[in-house]
Amino acid sequence: MELLASLTDGNVGVFLLLLLRFSGIFAFFPFFDNQLVPVAVRGALSFFMALLFFPIVPHTPFAFTLETFLLAGAMELMLGFVASLVLQIVFNAIALATDSISFSMGLTMASAYDPISGAQKSIVGQVIALLAIVLALAVNFHHFVFLFIAHTLSSVPLGEFVLSQDMILYLIKAFGNMFLIGFAMAFPVLGLILLSDIIFGMIMKTHPQFNLLAIGFPVKIGIALVVIVLVIPAIMLRFKNELNAAFLALNRLF
Repeated sequence: MELLASLTDGNVGVFLLLLLRFSGIFAFFPFFDNQLVPVAVRGALSFFMALLFFPIVPHTPFAFTLETFLLAGAMELMLGFVASLVLQIVFNAIALATDSISFSMGLTMASAYDPISGAQKSIVGQVIALLAIVLALAVNFHHFVFLFIAHTLSSVPLGEFVLSQDMILYLIKAFGNMFLIGFAMAFPVLGLILLSDIIFGMIMKTHPQFNLLAIGFPVKIGIALVVIVLVIPAIMLRFKNELNAAFLALNRLF
């Protein structure tokens, strides 16, 4: 009887909006949006988390019409999309760095199917991307996501999300910084590969019989692999710091 008594129009509307908020989070956020997580699993997880978080939602009286409910539902999905952009920029920065490294090494053709993104990616990029995901889970990335949702329930009432000017300015600035961060991560490898190309060019100028393809190309790949092994802790540390900064920005913007 208590369950039936709680199934009012207002409570059902609140639950559906909460379900849409979780659906937007699990549809767009990094790690949750990869191809290895089936859509049915994401849908079931959204429903379960909506049931779990429903008691802590501020229950205010709602007077929904069809038009206002559709608009409120669209705003909930928009919240998940905008919030995911803040984190996706960090993951795309490390993807930009790995793509630059693979291109400079000459391994752009050495690509394989990436089950996470569902596209062809270089081997070096896949390895570093998997390390980034493991590191994100090690620092409780998934816990921070749920804490962020709990924070938004009090700061952004259901159905009342508005894209503010501060969010737009932050995303524009973060998108520009993405290229700087990606270049900074890849710079040690790119710098040594450039230095090796200069040295090989000088050798070719003084010894024209030097076979660059037979000797220089494997040596350049070997140097790059050694440098990647040496600098991968620094890359992961920079990724961890940027991820923490992104979560701080989410708490400030929402």
